Amino acid sequence: MSVSWLAEHLGHPQLVVLDASLKPATASAGASTGNALHVPGTRLFDFDKRICDQTTSLPHMMPSPELFEREVRALGIRRDSRIVIYDRVGVYASPRAWWMFKAMGHEHVAVLDGGLPAWVEAKHPCAPVGSATPVEPGDFSAAPRPGLFCDAEQVAAALSDNGYAVLDARSEGRFLGREPEPRAGLRPGHMPRALNLPFNAVLANGRMRDAEELAVLFDAKAAPQRKLIFSCGSGVTACILALAAVQAGRRELAVYDGSWSEWGLPSSRPVVTG
Repeated sequence: MSVSWLAEHLGHPQLVVLDASLKPATASAGASTGNALHVPGTRLFDFDKRICDQTTSLPHMMPSPELFEREVRALGIRRDSRIVIYDRVGVYASPRAWWMFKAMGHEHVAVLDGGLPAWVEAKHPCAPVGSATPVEPGDFSAAPRPGLFCDAEQVAAALSDNGYAVLDARSEGRFLGREPEPRAGLRPGHMPRALNLPFNAVLANGRMRDAEELAVLFDAKAAPQRKLIFSCGSGVTACILALAAVQAGRRELAVYDGSWSEWGLPSSRPVVTG
């Protein structure tokens, strides 16, 4: 979704704007940093600490439908809400929230191309963080779509199936095992037969590349008829590839929720380097 479209429709009764940043600004921090501004009416979608599976040590895993529904209703989101999600980097964490809504059956959801930086650059109005008015609870109803997220066992099966391609969104250095993992205790390297497509390859200046460019990128990695599974460090930037793949016209897609935070743990799961 473009910032011009959002500016034109801001204030529509069905529109809900969410900030899904991994480290959203706070009013107290912003007083000293000058960063406590957001799109007017924004509500915080915290998938890192709140709208996530609270029973696992793996980071920001997909929560149960019941938890997701409860938290989303508390944000005032309704079954007929039109949701636009952004983050403070550009296009980084917002696709993760977009994919979560898709996985819970909500189709009317989009990512703000360029995020808050693009909104500010276009000189659209901003409001102080924490200035949003209270909202009435919504009637959102979760309708999970099996297959949009997958687990380690499904990934292991896909790695030996020529009908699939597993694309890893981490940097080339991390994929090859030449750079350390940011999370302690993880093995370096990648899954056997996985392919590397760093997430920043699908972006240009904080925005998504056009559909034709994206199609070329994906076709160079996997034939159009192959199903795609996306992995990364912790299931966030994998969703950038999922968004790019949808833009490129790909349809049979899944995100490995545990990603390298799970696969890279010491275990019998195979890892290769180089």
